Amino acid sequence: MSTIKGIVILDNDGRRVLANYYDKDILPTLKDQTTFEKNLFNKTSKSTAEILLLDGMVILHRSNVDLFFYVLGSQHENELLLLSVLNCVYDSVSQILRKNVEKRALFENLDVVLLALDEICDGGIFLESDPNAVVSRVAIRTDDIPIGEQTVAQVCDYNSK
Repeated sequence: MSTIKGIVILDNDGRRVLANYYDKDILPTLKDQTTFEKNLFNKTSKSTAEILLLDGMVILHRSNVDLFFYVLGSQHENELLLLSVLNCVYDSVSQILRKNVEKRALFENLDVVLLALDEICDGGIFLESDPNAVVSRVAIRTDDIPIGEQTVAQVCDYNSK
């Protein structure tokens, strides 16, 4: 039933930053996953194509600064559905990181990013395609944001409570 086989984020050296594999039959062990990720990075790091067929899976990818975002699906999966997942993942992460999509910022907000991925895809089932809805569900409470990073509206709203 799972439509998404995995969501992977690698750094610019091909090392795993984050990976959720939803189909345990395709890459059952950590060694298999690591080998696949190295092969995937080698195929896509210099490529301009956004779609790739590798190891019987359709893979869509997108890169930014020092991160590579991947969505994996079966070879029979609709590429437009996978593109929707990829766009939602990337746009959600971009909003969470306040458009500062880089490895350091991702690690600082890893808990919120993981929550966002769970909102987008649960066990391989694609749940949400609207990044605004995802971000609003995993939104950081304003009391947790340092006052220097809050907007004027957030400060005024907090003070009126």
